Amino acid sequence: MSSNSATPASGQASSSTDPQQSRTTSPPPRKRSKWEATPSPDALERAANEARAKAASKALRAKQKAERRAAERQQEERQRHNGGSADATEDQGQSANGSGTPQRRAAAQSLDEPRSAAARQQAHRNVHPVPPRSAYPALLGCRSVNVYERLNHIEEGSYGVVFRARDKETGDVVALKKLKMDKEKNGFPITSLREIRTLMESRHENVVRVREIVVGDTLTQVYIVMDFIEHDLKSLLQSMRVPFLASEIKTLMHQLLSAMSLLHNNWIIHRDLKTSNLLMNNSGQIKLADFGLARTFGEPRKPMTELVVTLWYRSPELLLGAPLYGTEVDMWSVGCIFAELILKEPFLPGKNENEQLLKIFKLLGQPSEDVWPGWSRLPGAKNMSNVAPLFSSLRQHFRYSTEQTLDLLARFLTYDPSKRITADEALAHPYFDEPPRAAHPSTFGSFPSVAAGEK
Repeated sequence: MSSNSATPASGQASSSTDPQQSRTTSPPPRKRSKWEATPSPDALERAANEARAKAASKALRAKQKAERRAAERQQEERQRHNGGSADATEDQGQSANGSGTPQRRAAAQSLDEPRSAAARQQAHRNVHPVPPRSAYPALLGCRSVNVYERLNHIEEGSYGVVFRARDKETGDVVALKKLKMDKEKNGFPITSLREIRTLMESRHENVVRVREIVVGDTLTQVYIVMDFIEHDLKSLLQSMRVPFLASEIKTLMHQLLSAMSLLHNNWIIHRDLKTSNLLMNNSGQIKLADFGLARTFGEPRKPMTELVVTLWYRSPELLLGAPLYGTEVDMWSVGCIFAELILKEPFLPGKNENEQLLKIFKLLGQPSEDVWPGWSRLPGAKNMSNVAPLFSSLRQHFRYSTEQTLDLLARFLTYDPSKRITADEALAHPYFDEPPRAAHPSTFGSFPSVAAGEK
């Protein structure tokens, strides 16, 4: 008995002292190197705090995920319930003849089935279908130019050819401007992009309206579709037997200044104002057109090319090579148009830049540092010193105009750009309050449209 009972005891003792079995059950503590520092109590406390924070963050994320899933299930249940109650009557009629349930109810009834996130999104789209692309015209492709029937050629400019055309579906007569892209090597021309963008941003009753962009069979056939306007002021002034009345000029100037106020307040310079770019319909309303040279600007001003604006309407600072300019160049052009409306002929028709400057200097007098500070430092000022008398002869050209008319014209044609009148200031000028008052546009007479081929 004793020997038998002693055997397991000795076996237990041997198993407890076996080094191999001891390593597999509970490894001994690692011996610390003499170079390894003993962790301080603060470090141990920080490690414990970090572990607790990670555990709390993990638990919070799990809780939020569970709450989101619960909210989704509740929303799906509400959608299923609403869809079923709204279509109950219809479903009864359809189930009677075996036609099945509508798509929305079928999708709603299947929302309670377990599914992936992609499947739930697809089911949501079935319940709330995405509107068709036709609901967003800006996302549609351009129509073909073949939807328009060309009627006649109107004119050709530096950046495009303009035709009169008719919409085959609606019968509306429009102006169809084909952009010149045949010789373009760097993609879509920047001038055309600026024109389209500026016209889209300049929604005003006195700015020509862009209807759409249409394309032809090749990449170089791009057209801008605009409202067709019967006349332009240049051809109208040439064909009129008598000039505009003072009241009619006042109406035209007010409309032009209203359009310029919109552009300038939105940081846009037109840079090509002239009578041929002012269109006029038979209702006495003018429309500003041809934004090929228009561009946005900002403060502080950055250098821009001075090779803009038709020569007869170009301001002296541009003729002298000023690299920095702004809306003042447009207001000089407005002054030239104002004078042309009064005289019924171009006001300053120079043949080249030097002759244009000479005409300006002889009209307004030789500029000086007192009248125009800094003009002598402009690139072209050296060749134009002492070429004209010192006094202005503006009044001699407008002997029958009122004092307010002359004052407004003189403020348009001011040498110093910083002192030149703005569009908003011009609209508030006493010229528009003195008699005769501005005529209503409907009182303008109608004229044969050269653009429409009328005689």
